Amino acid sequence: MTDWGPIPEFQRTQYQFAAHLRDPEHCSPPQANKSQPIEERRLGIYRELVYNNIHTFISSGFPVLCGILGAESVNRLVRQFIVEYRCNSPYFLEISQEFLRFLQEQYQLTESDPAFLLELAHYEWVELALDVSEQSLPPQEAAGDALAGQALLEAHFIVSPLAWSLSYTYPVHRIGLAFQPSAIPTPTPEQGTFLVVYRNRQEQVEFLEINAVTARLLQLLDDKAYTGASAMQLIAEELNHPDPAQLFEFGEPILAELQAREIILLSAAALAEA
Repeated sequence: MTDWGPIPEFQRTQYQFAAHLRDPEHCSPPQANKSQPIEERRLGIYRELVYNNIHTFISSGFPVLCGILGAESVNRLVRQFIVEYRCNSPYFLEISQEFLRFLQEQYQLTESDPAFLLELAHYEWVELALDVSEQSLPPQEAAGDALAGQALLEAHFIVSPLAWSLSYTYPVHRIGLAFQPSAIPTPTPEQGTFLVVYRNRQEQVEFLEINAVTARLLQLLDDKAYTGASAMQLIAEELNHPDPAQLFEFGEPILAELQAREIILLSAAALAEA
């Protein structure tokens, strides 16, 4: 029996009621009065509302993961989340973020769980987080014209606030019922999966598969101190590349694609110079 400590009776009743809704198998409901329990039918309505609402948000926020785990495992996981985790946010739209935090910080993987569970959950949460983000791209006229050639290499860019550069061990963007890697697919971080997940001007969330070099390029551009050319020059030095000109040759179309997708945007200084 839970010891609620020295608190007012009405708070004791609230805590007991909430504990019962979270864990009806192990926590008794409060009584309507000292001798009469609350009607079971009414308790059942509240139990279903709490569980079904949270279950709906999790299953819709992590559809691929839930499909792989199956209904029985998802039900067990949702119930464990409700019973054990204390959310830091009262907003329904942030249930998915709280569930991800539960998986990362509190949940212990079982032998039946796929090894890629945490990475897949994070990838699916990113898609939802970008979809509901209140940030936006600058107006079309303020985004700057597409550049090419030397102008593209010499421009200063910023990374869109709606573009997240991510790296995973597993190819999370390909995982589904038909493809479930059972072992770590690559031996080194450089050979992992690199993605940019972004929201475009049509409010659609998309992804672009990149490599470690492009991920480093985005990191440098986000520093705002580098042009495309100076960022690629630094990368060439970091890689001890025998032919930096070759890196520039490959890098220019990558910059062009990143700008076309508005993953990178001309900085305010670059726009003022245009």
